[in-house]
Amino acid sequence: MHVLVVTVVHNPSDARIRYRQIRALLEAGHQVTYLAPFERFGQPLPQDEGIENLTGFSISRAEGRKRLGALREARAAVAMHAPGKDIVLMHDPELVLAVARLKDLPPVVWDVHEDTAATMTLKPWLPKPARPAGVRLAKFIERYAEQHYHLILADDGYRELFEHEHPVVRNTTYVPEQVPEPGDERVVYVGHLTRARGTEEMIEVGRLLKGKVRVELIGDADDQMKPLVQQAHDEGSVVWHGFMPNKQALELVQGSLAGLSLRHDEANYRNSWATKVIEYMAHGVPWVSTPTPPAPELAEKFEAGIVTPFDDPKAAADAILKLRDDAELRVTMARRGHDAALTDYNWRVDQKAFVEQLEAWAR
Repeated sequence: MHVLVVTVVHNPSDARIRYRQIRALLEAGHQVTYLAPFERFGQPLPQDEGIENLTGFSISRAEGRKRLGALREARAAVAMHAPGKDIVLMHDPELVLAVARLKDLPPVVWDVHEDTAATMTLKPWLPKPARPAGVRLAKFIERYAEQHYHLILADDGYRELFEHEHPVVRNTTYVPEQVPEPGDERVVYVGHLTRARGTEEMIEVGRLLKGKVRVELIGDADDQMKPLVQQAHDEGSVVWHGFMPNKQALELVQGSLAGLSLRHDEANYRNSWATKVIEYMAHGVPWVSTPTPPAPELAEKFEAGIVTPFDDPKAAADAILKLRDDAELRVTMARRGHDAALTDYNWRVDQKAFVEQLEAWAR
């Protein structure tokens, strides 16, 4: 099977796209052509790194209010590269309409990562008066996609967005068999740095813990948060590593005191699981999280982390100090979390269903 994978928004090294789904396809013996904004993110093309059966082509990124040019380019690139492929796998709602009515396409799959309508309230580039129209457009995109494409859902919570049933491929993670014990010097966050994901709260946690526990942030910051994160880094309140490929980022998680997930109470987050929490468990550290799913459930079921209130950096800082000062607690939480991830949230299990589903849909 030869799969055309397309994103016009995500970093080419996005964990779900590059390091889970594409890797799973390659391990199953399939070929992948990957259209993504390599140049925009300063990422090398996979063929230049000698990766077998994976060929990349750089396209422009759709960002901010200037998106139409990038979407036209993506449409042309799909029209060029799709013929002869067995299936197209796209990862952005923007692409649903961008590739609409293209002729001679193989079966097209939209991998639904988020509640598209709910995210409209989180777009800093979208003026507030335009957001109701954005929500209506998102609902239209979902209806159109359901009528014309196959859908894969990244979370059970997205089922209610659609009229019909669609397969769910959970956003789980690779789980190492062995991990080191958690340390007591630093906490980490891995992911995109936005206001809704708790960046301001994590910066404040860094200020509260300065000289006690180091707060390390790993990921790109959006335009709104970038000056704040840079200032906090410059003043020594946090260590900002910037974007790192998923493998290297998760290696930094290992041996830390805890992982952070301080997401806000937003509609999009109520329907989806914070994969970050699962990743922290998989790499052998407890977590400190606001009460967005799955944190409350995992705290009750596995006692693998601590839930703190929304918009309360002091409570998060206190939880971190509690874990720092109680080695037995943090090691026990880490062990419980890792065991749970190994058995219940392991991409090695979920990847089989993902590959088999694409194989069933391919022409």
